[in-house]
Amino acid sequence: MRTRPTLSWASTGAPLPRTTDLDEVARTLARGRVVVLSGAGLSTESGIPDYRGAEGSLRRHTPMTYEEFTGDPEGRRRYWARSHLGWRTIARARPNDGHRAVTALHAGGHLSGIITQNVDGLHQAAGAPDVVELHGSLDRVICLDCGRTSDRETLDRRLRAANPAFEGTATRINPDGDVELPDDVVRTFALVPCVDCSGVLKPDVVFFGENVPRPRVEQCYRLVDDADAVLVLGSSLTVMSGLRFVRHAAKTGKQVLIVNRGETRGDSCATVRVDLPLGQALTDLTRRLGVGRPDGPVTAAG
Repeated sequence: MRTRPTLSWASTGAPLPRTTDLDEVARTLARGRVVVLSGAGLSTESGIPDYRGAEGSLRRHTPMTYEEFTGDPEGRRRYWARSHLGWRTIARARPNDGHRAVTALHAGGHLSGIITQNVDGLHQAAGAPDVVELHGSLDRVICLDCGRTSDRETLDRRLRAANPAFEGTATRINPDGDVELPDDVVRTFALVPCVDCSGVLKPDVVFFGENVPRPRVEQCYRLVDDADAVLVLGSSLTVMSGLRFVRHAAKTGKQVLIVNRGETRGDSCATVRVDLPLGQALTDLTRRLGVGRPDGPVTAAG
């Protein structure tokens, strides 16, 4: 059973108080056993826009849904043509101060786990270990028919060979690696099948309206249950796939802290809501906790 995609939400009450004070976040991190739940807002400083911020891509772009990808061959063609171009931008993106700070906090013993809703691989590129990719990763491809997985670089080479005259300019990249392209360019794009069974290839990411695999969900619940607090970084928590862990934490009496630009759907669960740029806030936290600068070597807290 597939879920209906939730693309937006509207607050029904007065905004809850927000602050720029990081003191409570620092105190919580100092005690350790904090699990991070990160979202697209953490990657904006790497040049990848979020979905719902002031410049969010949902203001101009409707992301691919599972139903459209699996049910409409032309929808698949449109996705792969645009994603083929957008992937080059995603692949060139580099971790920012926020990603490096999360790695430093983990190395310093302040984090017990990292769950990310992002599909860009930037946590891992910054050196963070054992990241749970809630929505998968754009650097992998899966066959919907036989289940074979392969790396995106291999598919990129195959698509380049199948489309030697393909041209386009990525004027606007979206968090899912999609870009805008004219219809006449999309119509000429040739798809390639699975090399094993000639089946349909899909990026190994969870599209809107697609369920997160149950083992992955259970792994995230275990991380939350084993932690003393949840720290949300750069997520509006609009979709239930991430919001459920915040609600679960609050229901079981764990502290929830949110650092995000603007309101989130999980604000009522949080004891602290900090409104600051992520790179700035996380850099400040690493300095306070003495775990090394995010642009320098990662060191354990002494």
